[in-house]
Amino acid sequence: MSAPTAVLCPIDFSEPSRAALRYAAVIAAHVGAILTVLTVNDPLLAQAADMAGGAGSLAADAKAETTRFFHDTFSGTPPGVRAQFVVAEGKPDAEILRLAHAKTADLIVMSSRGATGIRRLFLGSVTERVLRATTVPVLVTPPGDPGPASPDDVRKTVRRILVPVDLTAAMNNQVTVAMALGVLVSAPLLVAHVVEPVRAYIPGHMHAANVDSERRDQAERRLQALVDTFPTPPRTEPLVVFGEPAEEIAKIATDRQAALIVMGLHASAVSGQRMGSVTYRVLSVTHRLVLALPPPGDVTTP
Repeated sequence: MSAPTAVLCPIDFSEPSRAALRYAAVIAAHVGAILTVLTVNDPLLAQAADMAGGAGSLAADAKAETTRFFHDTFSGTPPGVRAQFVVAEGKPDAEILRLAHAKTADLIVMSSRGATGIRRLFLGSVTERVLRATTVPVLVTPPGDPGPASPDDVRKTVRRILVPVDLTAAMNNQVTVAMALGVLVSAPLLVAHVVEPVRAYIPGHMHAANVDSERRDQAERRLQALVDTFPTPPRTEPLVVFGEPAEEIAKIATDRQAALIVMGLHASAVSGQRMGSVTYRVLSVTHRLVLALPPPGDVTTP
């Protein structure tokens, strides 16, 4: 993942999406990318508005509201940000993915939670569907995070980056991106591997009690060998823990004060479909920035 040249930020006019917009604007300004701010209208509401106020009335109102929301968020136009405003109509996740492709966006920034009531669009289910189908990296911002005002705010917040790895070849892109981010924000990396317990043993197997311990030892050796190949900076620390992946990742992030988690969205060897289940569970149980990376072969280039 190279520096983005086009950033897409879906909003629903909620405070969590305002925070995501601040992150998107800071990133876009820092790397000189074009920022596309998207809102999605419900087709039924659009139809009702057309009948009441004329064709295209809801789209026009939504674009004006999007522009106003943007300027209110920054008290004007933030320096260095080239923003464009788009109103779409349809299912939020489908429109996010469609516009990411149409705008050749190479980063989507969106909140993990959104508004309630009539504008109930960007909730967990939408985020999950985007993560399952995206070919574009997605930075998911947590609820309660007000977002940064400048790149310095990001550096102050992201003092450590957590990189959960599965010790397969699929993690190579994930580690490469995390290292680049570590250099960019001057933050050390914590590269972690979670050893899941064996759920069932062969009855009567005399060495069953040693299996988990042996698996952990092997993981520690492999992870240390991997970390030894990394350049410095950034400073990198290996960590192997035992347990359920999502819960352990969330616990590590809290205990070690890692404000950013860089995770991969790998394909399932059984179904051939991208699952992203661990990533989505992490989003559900932790309040951290999560950069979710699709497999490298799926990433589109502008």
